[in-house]
Amino acid sequence: MRVTRESLLRIARETAQERAYNDPDIIAAYLTGSLLNMEPMLGGTADIDIVFVHKNTPKQSREFVKLTPDFHIDISRRTKDEFKSPRELRADPWLGYEMYDPTLLYEREKFFDFVQASLRAGFDFEQPPLMLQRCRKLLAHGRQIWMDITELDQPAGPLEIKKYMKSLFHAVNAVVELSGPPIQERRLLLEFPARAETAKKAEMTPVVFGLIGADQVDAAKVKSWLSDWKSAFKIASGNKDVDARIHLTRLNYYEKAITAMLDGEIPLAALWPLMHTWTLSAAVLGNDNLTFWQKAAGELGLLGAGFAERVEGLDHFIDEIEVTLDAIASANGLDALAGT
Repeated sequence: MRVTRESLLRIARETAQERAYNDPDIIAAYLTGSLLNMEPMLGGTADIDIVFVHKNTPKQSREFVKLTPDFHIDISRRTKDEFKSPRELRADPWLGYEMYDPTLLYEREKFFDFVQASLRAGFDFEQPPLMLQRCRKLLAHGRQIWMDITELDQPAGPLEIKKYMKSLFHAVNAVVELSGPPIQERRLLLEFPARAETAKKAEMTPVVFGLIGADQVDAAKVKSWLSDWKSAFKIASGNKDVDARIHLTRLNYYEKAITAMLDGEIPLAALWPLMHTWTLSAAVLGNDNLTFWQKAAGELGLLGAGFAERVEGLDHFIDEIEVTLDAIASANGLDALAGT
């Protein structure tokens, strides 16, 4: 089956219209994510990110619909009330960019134009005051999560590594949003070097790669983990308590992207989607299925004595970002925002 960006866009429109026709609670639907780009494929795979806006709170917040082994629809649902305050929306590091330039797929009432016009009012969305607010929200979230793992009374395990990676994810995106929208999980380390350079913070790239343990392994080592990662993913996908992203429909979406990155120009960018999904899987696995994850995490310095060093390094990285944001605020006459 030949799949192109155009055919995926057509599926997006048809899906939105069909779902809205059968559900009067849906008032709008829009496309977001990688399909907005001219080259959405990674490893020959892609998903179709559709957001449905409901009048009332939907029963299901997320759903995956398989199209082929390599393509699926990722449906998210929001309520109309989430868009009530344009002021809050402009300062939201996730929803703000999600609504700034998506593709409208369906609209039952005049919702989309009003929200987007309010979001873009004054053409100040990407200017320093709002940009700094969004970056600081991301960084504050990262710092809050970091604080949860600073004083452990037991050895770190999957739940602690999960928190560590979530903290790092938000800190990385606090740097990324200096130059545009956040980067999602699959492409995080692949796109970060260019975004850090755009933000004039190229020196942060080796720091970020080091914090995930990329300085401890090579591509061959990471490739040797793939079969064990895949096995953990399959087992965990059957657990009702696992993170929604660990879904068999998404297995090729991750696996082929990881393989493509390992064979690409930045091979260790594959570490993020691999270890992130492996850790989410490990969080619901029994001890008998943790051995290979523990070995990989240990080699990356994410377990044992190495974990405390990683947490300390993350602390320094967050501090460095705070200094950067303060300097930008001061340079733009926004000293009131410095340190907030």
